[in-house]
Amino acid sequence: MSDSRWSDLAARVTSAVVLVGIGAIEVWQGGLWFESFIAVAAAIMIWELVRMLDPERSGVAVQLAVLTGVAVMACYHIPPVFRLPVVLAPALVGMGQLRQNRGLYVVFSIWITAAGLGFISIRENMGFDWMLWLICVVVATDVAGYFVGKAIGGPKFWPRVSPKKTWSGTAGGWVAAGLVGVGFATIGGFGLPLVVISVLTSMASQAGDFAESAIKRKIGIKDSSNLIPGHGGFLDRFDGMMGAAVFVLIVGLFLAPGDM
Repeated sequence: MSDSRWSDLAARVTSAVVLVGIGAIEVWQGGLWFESFIAVAAAIMIWELVRMLDPERSGVAVQLAVLTGVAVMACYHIPPVFRLPVVLAPALVGMGQLRQNRGLYVVFSIWITAAGLGFISIRENMGFDWMLWLICVVVATDVAGYFVGKAIGGPKFWPRVSPKKTWSGTAGGWVAAGLVGVGFATIGGFGLPLVVISVLTSMASQAGDFAESAIKRKIGIKDSSNLIPGHGGFLDRFDGMMGAAVFVLIVGLFLAPGDM
Protein backbone atom coordinates (compact mmCIF):
# COMPACT_ATOMS: atom_id res chain seq x y z
CA MET A 1 0.00 0.00 0.00
CA SER A 2 1.67 3.24 -1.10
CA ASP A 3 1.21 6.51 0.76
CA SER A 4 0.35 8.35 -2.46
CA ARG A 5 -2.89 6.41 -2.84
CA TRP A 6 -4.08 7.84 0.49
CA SER A 7 -2.59 11.34 0.19
CA ASP A 8 -5.97 13.02 -0.04
CA LEU A 9 -7.56 11.07 2.81
CA ALA A 10 -7.08 13.71 5.55
CA ALA A 11 -8.69 16.47 3.49
CA ARG A 12 -11.51 14.17 2.41
CA VAL A 13 -12.26 13.06 5.97
CA THR A 14 -12.18 16.61 7.39
CA SER A 15 -14.47 17.95 4.69
CA ALA A 16 -16.78 14.95 5.04
CA VAL A 17 -17.09 15.47 8.80
CA VAL A 18 -18.04 19.13 8.32
CA LEU A 19 -20.53 18.30 5.57
CA VAL A 20 -22.08 15.47 7.58
CA GLY A 21 -22.45 17.74 10.60
CA ILE A 22 -24.17 20.51 8.65
CA GLY A 23 -26.29 18.06 6.68
CA ALA A 24 -27.36 16.18 9.81
CA ILE A 25 -28.61 19.37 11.44
CA GLU A 26 -30.54 20.39 8.33
CA VAL A 27 -32.08 16.95 7.80
CA TRP A 28 -33.11 16.77 11.46
CA GLN A 29 -34.68 20.23 11.34
CA GLY A 30 -36.63 19.59 8.14
CA GLY A 31 -39.08 22.22 6.94
CA LEU A 32 -37.75 25.53 5.64
CA TRP A 33 -34.30 24.92 7.15
CA PHE A 34 -33.81 21.79 5.08
CA GLU A 35 -35.48 23.25 2.01
CA SER A 36 -33.19 26.30 2.14
CA PHE A 37 -30.14 24.07 2.48
CA ILE A 38 -31.14 22.04 -0.58
CA ALA A 39 -31.97 25.19 -2.57
CA VAL A 40 -28.56 26.69 -1.82
CA ALA A 41 -26.79 23.43 -2.71
CA ALA A 42 -28.69 23.21 -6.02
CA ALA A 43 -27.86 26.84 -6.78
CA ILE A 44 -24.16 26.23 -6.17
CA MET A 45 -24.22 23.17 -8.43
CA ILE A 46 -25.80 25.16 -11.25
CA TRP A 47 -23.14 27.84 -10.77
CA GLU A 48 -20.45 25.16 -11.06
CA LEU A 49 -22.18 23.62 -14.08
CA VAL A 50 -22.31 26.87 -16.03
CA ARG A 51 -18.70 27.69 -15.16
CA MET A 52 -17.67 24.29 -16.53
CA LEU A 53 -19.71 24.45 -19.71
CA ASP A 54 -19.33 28.12 -20.62
CA PRO A 55 -16.58 29.70 -18.48
CA GLU A 56 -16.95 33.18 -19.98
CA ARG A 57 -20.55 33.49 -18.77
CA SER A 58 -19.76 34.08 -15.10
CA GLY A 59 -22.56 36.61 -14.69
CA VAL A 60 -25.05 34.22 -16.23
CA ALA A 61 -23.81 31.49 -13.87
CA VAL A 62 -24.82 33.59 -10.86
CA GLN A 63 -28.19 34.50 -12.34
CA LEU A 64 -29.05 30.90 -13.20
CA ALA A 65 -27.90 29.79 -9.75
CA VAL A 66 -30.32 32.21 -8.09
CA LEU A 67 -33.13 31.16 -10.44
CA THR A 68 -32.51 27.50 -9.64
CA GLY A 69 -32.50 28.10 -5.90
CA VAL A 70 -35.83 29.91 -6.14
CA ALA A 71 -37.28 27.19 -8.38
CA VAL A 72 -36.27 24.42 -5.96
CA MET A 73 -37.76 26.30 -3.01
CA ALA A 74 -40.99 27.03 -4.88
CA CYS A 75 -41.55 23.60 -6.44
CA TYR A 76 -42.65 21.80 -3.31
CA HIS A 77 -45.09 24.53 -2.26
CA ILE A 78 -47.00 24.94 -5.49
CA PRO A 79 -49.73 22.66 -6.90
CA PRO A 80 -48.25 19.58 -8.64
CA VAL A 81 -49.66 20.65 -12.00
CA PHE A 82 -47.33 23.68 -12.02
CA ARG A 83 -44.17 21.89 -10.87
CA LEU A 84 -42.90 20.74 -14.25
CA PRO A 85 -42.72 24.25 -15.76
CA VAL A 86 -40.88 25.48 -12.66
CA VAL A 87 -38.41 22.57 -12.81
CA LEU A 88 -37.79 23.31 -16.49
CA ALA A 89 -37.46 27.08 -16.06
CA PRO A 90 -33.70 27.20 -15.22
CA ALA A 91 -32.96 24.89 -18.15
CA LEU A 92 -34.99 26.90 -20.65
CA VAL A 93 -33.63 30.25 -19.50
CA GLY A 94 -30.07 28.95 -19.53
CA MET A 95 -30.48 27.48 -22.99
CA GLY A 96 -31.06 30.98 -24.27
CA GLN A 97 -28.17 32.50 -22.31
CA LEU A 98 -25.30 30.07 -22.85
CA ARG A 99 -23.17 30.20 -25.98
CA GLN A 100 -21.85 26.64 -25.92
CA ASN A 101 -22.71 23.18 -24.55
CA ARG A 102 -26.37 24.09 -24.32
CA GLY A 103 -27.60 20.52 -24.61
CA LEU A 104 -25.44 19.36 -21.73
CA TYR A 105 -26.60 22.30 -19.63
CA VAL A 106 -30.28 21.53 -20.27
CA VAL A 107 -29.94 17.86 -19.28
CA PHE A 108 -27.88 18.47 -16.16
CA SER A 109 -29.82 21.51 -14.98
CA ILE A 110 -33.10 19.57 -15.15
CA TRP A 111 -31.43 16.75 -13.22
CA ILE A 112 -30.17 19.12 -10.53
CA THR A 113 -33.49 20.91 -10.12
CA ALA A 114 -35.47 17.65 -10.10
CA ALA A 115 -33.07 16.18 -7.55
CA GLY A 116 -33.60 19.22 -5.34
CA LEU A 117 -37.35 18.66 -5.47
CA GLY A 118 -36.71 14.96 -4.81
CA PHE A 119 -34.72 15.64 -1.63
CA ILE A 120 -37.40 17.94 -0.27
CA SER A 121 -40.23 15.57 -1.19
CA ILE A 122 -38.50 12.59 0.43
CA ARG A 123 -37.81 14.49 3.65
CA GLU A 124 -41.20 16.16 3.95
CA ASN A 125 -43.47 13.43 2.56
CA MET A 126 -41.67 10.22 3.51
CA GLY A 127 -40.08 11.50 6.70
CA PHE A 128 -36.77 11.69 8.51
CA ASP A 129 -36.19 7.92 8.62
CA TRP A 130 -36.31 7.57 4.84
CA MET A 131 -34.06 10.56 4.34
CA LEU A 132 -31.60 9.05 6.79
CA TRP A 133 -31.75 5.74 4.95
CA LEU A 134 -31.04 7.46 1.62
CA ILE A 135 -28.05 9.31 3.04
CA CYS A 136 -26.67 6.16 4.64
CA VAL A 137 -26.96 4.20 1.39
CA VAL A 138 -25.15 6.86 -0.64
CA VAL A 139 -22.46 7.48 1.99
CA ALA A 140 -21.88 3.74 2.43
CA THR A 141 -21.62 3.34 -1.35
CA ASP A 142 -19.12 6.17 -1.62
CA VAL A 143 -17.00 5.23 1.40
CA ALA A 144 -16.89 1.51 0.59
CA GLY A 145 -16.16 2.24 -3.05
CA TYR A 146 -13.26 4.51 -2.09
CA PHE A 147 -11.61 2.21 0.45
CA VAL A 148 -12.26 -1.10 -1.35
CA GLY A 149 -11.13 0.38 -4.66
CA LYS A 150 -7.96 1.82 -3.11
CA ALA A 151 -7.15 -1.32 -1.14
CA ILE A 152 -7.93 -3.99 -3.74
CA GLY A 153 -7.67 -2.15 -7.05
CA GLY A 154 -8.07 -4.37 -10.09
CA PRO A 155 -9.79 -3.83 -13.43
CA LYS A 156 -11.32 -0.45 -14.14
CA PHE A 157 -15.10 -0.23 -14.29
CA TRP A 158 -15.37 2.39 -17.06
CA PRO A 159 -11.92 3.87 -17.74
CA ARG A 160 -13.03 6.14 -20.58
CA VAL A 161 -15.37 8.00 -18.24
CA SER A 162 -13.86 7.57 -14.77
CA PRO A 163 -10.28 6.23 -14.87
CA LYS A 164 -10.01 5.70 -11.09
CA LYS A 165 -13.20 3.68 -10.58
CA THR A 166 -12.63 -0.07 -10.29
CA TRP A 167 -14.92 -3.08 -10.36
CA SER A 168 -13.85 -3.92 -6.83
CA GLY A 169 -14.83 -0.48 -5.52
CA THR A 170 -18.10 -0.51 -7.44
CA ALA A 171 -19.07 -3.93 -6.11
CA GLY A 172 -17.93 -2.90 -2.64
CA GLY A 173 -20.42 -0.04 -2.81
CA TRP A 174 -23.23 -2.44 -3.68
CA VAL A 175 -22.39 -4.71 -0.76
CA ALA A 176 -22.20 -1.77 1.66
CA ALA A 177 -25.56 -0.45 0.47
CA GLY A 178 -27.07 -3.91 0.85
CA LEU A 179 -25.82 -4.05 4.43
CA VAL A 180 -27.41 -0.66 5.11
CA GLY A 181 -30.64 -2.06 3.70
CA VAL A 182 -30.36 -5.08 5.98
CA GLY A 183 -29.92 -2.82 9.00
CA PHE A 184 -32.87 -0.59 8.21
CA ALA A 185 -35.02 -3.56 7.18
CA THR A 186 -34.28 -5.29 10.48
CA ILE A 187 -35.10 -2.22 12.53
CA GLY A 188 -38.16 -1.24 10.54
CA GLY A 189 -39.37 -4.72 9.64
CA PHE A 190 -39.44 -4.06 5.90
CA GLY A 191 -37.72 -7.27 4.86
CA LEU A 192 -35.93 -8.21 1.65
CA PRO A 193 -37.52 -5.57 -0.65
CA LEU A 194 -35.68 -2.78 1.15
CA VAL A 195 -32.35 -4.60 0.71
CA VAL A 196 -32.96 -4.86 -3.04
CA ILE A 197 -34.03 -1.22 -3.26
CA SER A 198 -30.93 -0.22 -1.31
CA VAL A 199 -28.66 -1.92 -3.84
CA LEU A 200 -30.58 -0.38 -6.75
CA THR A 201 -30.32 3.02 -5.08
CA SER A 202 -26.58 2.44 -4.76
CA MET A 203 -26.42 1.78 -8.49
CA ALA A 204 -28.39 4.96 -9.18
CA SER A 205 -25.94 6.83 -6.97
CA GLN A 206 -23.01 5.45 -8.95
CA ALA A 207 -24.78 6.32 -12.21
CA GLY A 208 -24.99 9.92 -11.02
CA ASP A 209 -21.29 9.82 -10.23
CA PHE A 210 -20.45 8.49 -13.69
CA ALA A 211 -22.67 11.07 -15.37
CA GLU A 212 -20.83 13.90 -13.65
CA SER A 213 -17.49 12.28 -14.43
CA ALA A 214 -18.48 12.05 -18.09
CA ILE A 215 -19.20 15.76 -18.35
CA LYS A 216 -15.88 16.63 -16.69
CA ARG A 217 -14.12 14.24 -19.05
CA LYS A 218 -15.73 15.92 -22.03
CA ILE A 219 -14.84 19.41 -20.85
CA GLY A 220 -11.34 18.35 -19.79
CA ILE A 221 -11.33 19.32 -16.11
CA LYS A 222 -10.67 17.39 -12.91
CA ASP A 223 -13.18 18.95 -10.48
CA SER A 224 -16.34 21.03 -10.86
CA SER A 225 -14.79 23.59 -8.47
CA ASN A 226 -12.49 23.70 -5.44
CA LEU A 227 -15.11 24.66 -2.85
CA ILE A 228 -14.76 21.43 -0.82
CA PRO A 229 -11.16 20.43 0.06
CA GLY A 230 -10.43 16.83 -0.91
CA HIS A 231 -13.69 16.48 -2.80
CA GLY A 232 -13.71 19.26 -5.39
CA GLY A 233 -17.04 20.97 -5.82
CA PHE A 234 -20.64 20.41 -4.79
CA LEU A 235 -21.31 18.56 -8.04
CA ASP A 236 -18.38 16.26 -7.29
CA ARG A 237 -19.67 15.58 -3.79
CA PHE A 238 -23.43 15.35 -4.36
CA ASP A 239 -23.66 13.82 -7.86
CA GLY A 240 -24.31 10.39 -6.39
CA MET A 241 -26.82 11.74 -3.90
CA MET A 242 -28.74 13.39 -6.75
CA GLY A 243 -28.86 10.17 -8.77
CA ALA A 244 -30.16 8.30 -5.74
CA ALA A 245 -32.72 10.96 -4.87
CA VAL A 246 -34.24 10.97 -8.35
CA PHE A 247 -34.38 7.16 -8.34
CA VAL A 248 -36.12 7.02 -4.95
CA LEU A 249 -38.52 9.74 -6.05
CA ILE A 250 -39.47 7.65 -9.10
CA VAL A 251 -39.83 4.50 -6.98
CA GLY A 252 -42.00 6.47 -4.57
CA LEU A 253 -44.46 7.16 -7.38
CA PHE A 254 -45.21 3.42 -7.56
CA LEU A 255 -44.77 2.35 -3.95
CA ALA A 256 -46.29 3.99 -0.93
CA PRO A 257 -43.60 4.80 1.67
CA GLY A 258 -45.05 2.28 4.10
CA ASP A 259 -44.74 -0.52 1.54
CA MET A 260 -41.14 0.11 0.52
